[in-house]
Amino acid sequence: MVKTTNQSEVPSQDFRAAAHERPVPRISIATFLELPDTGTVLQSAAGDRRLSKAHMTVQLGGVQAAVEHFTGQNTPNLLIVETCAQGDDILTELDKLAAVCDEATKVVVIGRDNDVRLYRELIRRGISEYLVAPVNPLQMIETISGLYLRADAPPIGRIIAFVAARGGAGASTIGHNVGWCIAEGLKISTAIVDLDLPFGTAGLNFNEDPGQGIADALASPERLDDVLLDRLLIKRGEHLSLFAAPALLDRDYEAEAVAFETVIDQVRSATPCVVIDVPHVWTPWARQTLAAADEVVIVAVPDLASLRNCKNLVDLLKNARPNDTPPRLVLNQVGQPKRPEIPAKEFGEAIGIDPCVTVPYDPQLFGTAANNGQMLGELQPNSRAADAMQKLAGFVTGRAVPMPEKKAKLAFLPNFLAKKAS
Repeated sequence: MVKTTNQSEVPSQDFRAAAHERPVPRISIATFLELPDTGTVLQSAAGDRRLSKAHMTVQLGGVQAAVEHFTGQNTPNLLIVETCAQGDDILTELDKLAAVCDEATKVVVIGRDNDVRLYRELIRRGISEYLVAPVNPLQMIETISGLYLRADAPPIGRIIAFVAARGGAGASTIGHNVGWCIAEGLKISTAIVDLDLPFGTAGLNFNEDPGQGIADALASPERLDDVLLDRLLIKRGEHLSLFAAPALLDRDYEAEAVAFETVIDQVRSATPCVVIDVPHVWTPWARQTLAAADEVVIVAVPDLASLRNCKNLVDLLKNARPNDTPPRLVLNQVGQPKRPEIPAKEFGEAIGIDPCVTVPYDPQLFGTAANNGQMLGELQPNSRAADAMQKLAGFVTGRAVPMPEKKAKLAFLPNFLAKKAS
């Protein structure tokens, strides 16, 4: 359910990712546990997107096994040990561990003695954190993230990724409209990132000349800083920016997955809300982008190909994101005349996720908006399709989104075509 609010404007700072949602840096983590159940929890945490850069090993044996393993060896960035000892026996065990630990190694202890005096003594002796068992994956993720969060670290934005179950499902159009609703309705600073470099439509849909912005950033991601990012982004109003795809075929667009990761990280460090338009391709960077997003929205049409692909996407993302909410499903182009359709209820039951919104088939409205370079809320704010975009924006932000007032109609001829014509 979408939370309601009486505020017409939500501060952008309030929408940013929480501190514990920041990705953990590239560190090595070794764990020595007493019980297999705790090992299962740590393995689940290790598979989380926020720990994707870290390397974690899980072993049994507790504190004694850790002492034996690291005698004469360097210890990792983070060491997690579990003990079943009580009181002073815990301190005795950890004194042995301290003798083999490097000074820079952080140590987290999982124990069963829920004693505040013990906790204070452990912290006094240099233990980074003491957790009382049983623990859960999210608790471990938050603990690890908190250990590596600098006090002066700036907040990061939340990423909402849109992907189509099949070509032509309309994920780009819906993603652009939802991004516009968030920016104009909630006044949250939003950047729309179009990753479909050769065929992206962000420039067309917003009637802007896309330039080479994101292609240049991906070609030299190490050069991208706040100053260059500000130059490359296209400002469209007070709260909305576009990182549009060049949509030209005169060059090859080849970039490593790490380049996409670097560019997205830079954008989210500067913008509270990042809407990513992921093209209908399956590459390492596309998979990585979906797995790392805070929210994933799958857009499908009610046919068999969409159902099959959507089921595959949902299953993969649930496995890749075990501690996150499942992806959201949007059924688009519902009610097309003379086309056999899978009912929304049956579609949802087949993949295990009910559609959060259904978008009616309305070629006149969508075609006019595309030709005018307008969003649905600008063209017909009271239409069923515009209402669906508003509701979806509410679902992915957790806030009720007021529909912005209708603005003056733009010229039919897109800007970049008008320049050529003149």
